[in-house]
Amino acid sequence: MKYSYKTKGTCSGLIQLDIEGDTVHNIKFLGGCEGNLKTISILLEGSKVNEVEQKCKGITCGGRSTSCADQLAHAVREAYNASLS
Repeated sequence: MKYSYKTKGTCSGLIQLDIEGDTVHNIKFLGGCEGNLKTISILLEGSKVNEVEQKCKGITCGGRSTSCADQLAHAVREAYNASLS
């Protein structure tokens, strides 16, 4: 299932991903730090939702209370929950 998530509080404005069961594929960030976000996408390709949450949830950026990685953790959980509906 293809899923789009509008981020909150980050330079990246949108995260797109595919979710199959509890596995995440094809993560793409629109906006933000291109090199870092490409790296995150590659490193997390094929990860389970729980793995992404464990690795990324709660990471902050600068003085912000969130980051693109933290927003990805929220996105994969939301996508997974939507896929169950």
